[in-house]
Amino acid sequence: MRVVAMPYSQAAWPVFRSGHVPMIGEWVALPVLRGAGGTGPADPVAEQIMYPTAERLLRHCDAVLRLPGESTGADQDVRIATERGLPVYHRVEDIPGYQEELTRR
Repeated sequence: MRVVAMPYSQAAWPVFRSGHVPMIGEWVALPVLRGAGGTGPADPVAEQIMYPTAERLLRHCDAVLRLPGESTGADQDVRIATERGLPVYHRVEDIPGYQEELTRR
């Protein structure tokens, strides 16, 4: 499942706990960008890497979790997922197999 937009780090544990592997395009794209000599998402070479990485990643995802917040990239991911017939969830509680966190003792 691809998790998009903020606060993705807060959603990663509930997604994982529920049996999925959370994935964010930037987690994959940033090392590729560095390998291409880029210094960050504003670098000119980033245009060739950031969105194309997210699009390729979506070929291997079962669904998209679109969290609140403005994000052109996340909106693009939702569009691609919808075109490919992938489910798009808007709350972590709605993902298949959602598991609430057990109280720690």
